[in-house]
Amino acid sequence: MTETRSTPERRLVRPPHRVPVSTYRVQLGADLTFDDVAARVPYYAGLGVTHVYLSPVLTAAPGSTHGYDVVDHDEVSPVLGGEDGLRRLADAAHDAGLGLVLDIVPNHMAVPTPVWHNRALWSVLTHGPESPFATWFDVDWSAGDGAVLMPVLGDRIGAVLARDELRLVEEDVPGVGTTWALRYHDHVFPVRAGTEALPLAELVERQHYRLAYWKVADEELNYRRFFDVGTLVAIRVEDPEVFDATHALVLRLLRDGVIDGLRIDHPDGLADPSGYLARLREAADGAWVVVEKILAGEEELPADWDTAGSTGYEALWRIQQAFVDPGGAAPLGSVMHRFTGDVSDAFETVVDEAKRQIVDGPLYAEVHRLTNIAAEICHEDLRLRDHTWRSIEECLVELLVAFDRYRAYVVPGETAAPDQVAVLQAAADRARRRLPGERHETMSVLVDLLLGREVGSAGRTRDPRRDELIIRFQQTCGAVMAKGVEDTAFYRWTHLVALCEVGGEPERFATTPTDLAAWASRAQTAAPLGMTTLSTHDTKRGEDTRSRIGVLSERPLEWSRLVEDLRRTSAPYRGALLDGRTEYLLWQTLVGTFDGEAPIDEDRLVDYLTKAMREAKSRTAWTAPDEAYEETVLTAARRAVADPRVRELLAEWDAFTRESVRAATLGTKLVQLTVPGVADVYQGTEVPVLSLVDPDNRRPVDADALAARLARLDAGAGPRTLADEKMLVTSRALRLRRDLPEAFVGPEAGFVPLPHSSGHTLTYARTVAGQPRVAVVTTRLAAAVERLGGWADHTVALPEGTWHDVLTDRPVPGGVQRVSDLLERLPVALLVHDEE
Repeated sequence: MTETRSTPERRLVRPPHRVPVSTYRVQLGADLTFDDVAARVPYYAGLGVTHVYLSPVLTAAPGSTHGYDVVDHDEVSPVLGGEDGLRRLADAAHDAGLGLVLDIVPNHMAVPTPVWHNRALWSVLTHGPESPFATWFDVDWSAGDGAVLMPVLGDRIGAVLARDELRLVEEDVPGVGTTWALRYHDHVFPVRAGTEALPLAELVERQHYRLAYWKVADEELNYRRFFDVGTLVAIRVEDPEVFDATHALVLRLLRDGVIDGLRIDHPDGLADPSGYLARLREAADGAWVVVEKILAGEEELPADWDTAGSTGYEALWRIQQAFVDPGGAAPLGSVMHRFTGDVSDAFETVVDEAKRQIVDGPLYAEVHRLTNIAAEICHEDLRLRDHTWRSIEECLVELLVAFDRYRAYVVPGETAAPDQVAVLQAAADRARRRLPGERHETMSVLVDLLLGREVGSAGRTRDPRRDELIIRFQQTCGAVMAKGVEDTAFYRWTHLVALCEVGGEPERFATTPTDLAAWASRAQTAAPLGMTTLSTHDTKRGEDTRSRIGVLSERPLEWSRLVEDLRRTSAPYRGALLDGRTEYLLWQTLVGTFDGEAPIDEDRLVDYLTKAMREAKSRTAWTAPDEAYEETVLTAARRAVADPRVRELLAEWDAFTRESVRAATLGTKLVQLTVPGVADVYQGTEVPVLSLVDPDNRRPVDADALAARLARLDAGAGPRTLADEKMLVTSRALRLRRDLPEAFVGPEAGFVPLPHSSGHTLTYARTVAGQPRVAVVTTRLAAAVERLGGWADHTVALPEGTWHDVLTDRPVPGGVQRVSDLLERLPVALLVHDEE
């Protein structure tokens, strides 16, 4: 690909590497191996994708269901088929004209059970700081008496010893041989040489690790982990030796042509994301690389990141919310208030409360460590000594709560970019409003330290602790955002739960086609090869579930009446402990997952609600379940899905909103597949999939049924159901992208809104060198169109020439066209220009 004048070179792909035109994400596991995927390659090729996008393939912890808990960077998972199986898949894909994109995890490894599955970690626990792998893990050897905290015990260590639950055994450890070990149920830990003859209590104390009650982790953990997940230990890929060791196999696969591009998991957790991506770009020779980066609000990808773009969460929420009716915000806010007491403008307060709970609880150990570092810096400088530990802690807590994005990007020893300075200063200004005046000077000192400025005695800008404070604060910001917003506040806020999505902006409620077009125009210049998506393995709800819930905004008054009917119907079995937030979440979930025939399966609903309640952390939690409360909620849910009257009400709502759901389902999909970027289809979502949060969204996909449906449509059968229509839209859009890549990912591709007379259409063209080649017309807010009696005389101005609608296989003239004619058969149109 040649460089355009306006797109930075670091956002492009170096020849001869291929640019994906579209990807199809598959979630590998014991039930979907490389050979299984290879057998499906003909279907993927027929669908029209250009690359198959694989979940992580390196050997993961035993029983892993997702692959993000890597234990060995030198081995392709035998469970999936090993490297030979991966190469067989690559051969099958390449023979069919497809490439492979691989998801990799640079930020962390698993702490598996037993630990010996992670040979590097086993070595560290065996030899401590003397281990050749000691630099791999982000361990604070100065804390915890120089021992790595292993919080795996079900009770305090004294009780465990008293019950003889900890035993010294001879263990056959793969790669090590027979050796002395400490066994605690399924957990096995190495024994430091020369300590095996000691009394058990003394032996336990003499190890390079400290066995502890699992609840100790949040308060005394001395290794950096992935967010608050103690079984995922962070690794230090900023160290060139660690980078080389953990990327050697992946880069060899890339050089050998087995894989063609990379998706990078959570780079914000790294010490230096920019440095990592620069090193990776050179090592990968400029291949296509995208990053899982959540951009808050109008945040842009850092200009110095060597990446084609993000994985598309900023596209997801903008596309979805362009199909949400802003007129529904106020009435739906009233419904929420009746249930929960929350008011429509309270989202920021809900977020602040959730983040504060996370900072004071699961992430206390991280905040405590930050405070210690900053306090040591101040204590050793006479001019800063009166800034006390407590004042620093209060300032850090408020700054973390006030921070409105995943992190700032400040590199020790480098002058912070003005936009990053502004981000930190704005957060500090918000934090100061919550602090007494006597803390404001401490806040100023803290901000200067976090920006690497000279503060305190003259000339003091850098030392190891100042550098560590800068890096560790940024890494902690991301954990607070992820756990406080996505995994807490998003389960509490019920205004319209479809908006509470990874990377989402629920306080925006709805966006306009103009907003979407402005973003798309920027994306076409800034990151035209980034990814777009509507569903991932991490989304809180699948795209089709969100579309069904989003329609509530189009029919808020009718929705209000429906929920009152549902409440009256369920009154006999709704227990007193059922709170308004959870009840309102239940009703929206049932509507979003009703397939036209029956409610969601009871087991799936129970699993989802259990996770939602515990993530919300309002009345129950993973670490402290309230069984009585949970049983009240789950009993109400079970009774509701079995209640004939509830089923009848849901069926009536489904029939009433069918056309709105149809328009939103097809419209969001067509837009996602045609706006700037590399379009991703998550497995199975070429037809409606009414999924919820993981593991629900990782259920097996019936590829044979999908292939049969596609074959029927290709044989000339007309679409009879919404599933047929979504398959038609997806396959025809993907094939058009494949056959006309220059209009979507080419160096001269462009995006141009088209004139239209109705705010209920979303229209634009994809161009090549300024010439329109593809036109898209979609219905938005179909209920409003219905209330207005149809499209009347509304028009869309197509560029001149002759067009062909690939969805309905008919010619369409250029010029001003009636919307009612264009959308006579489907609520969307995909037009390709007939070239002379």
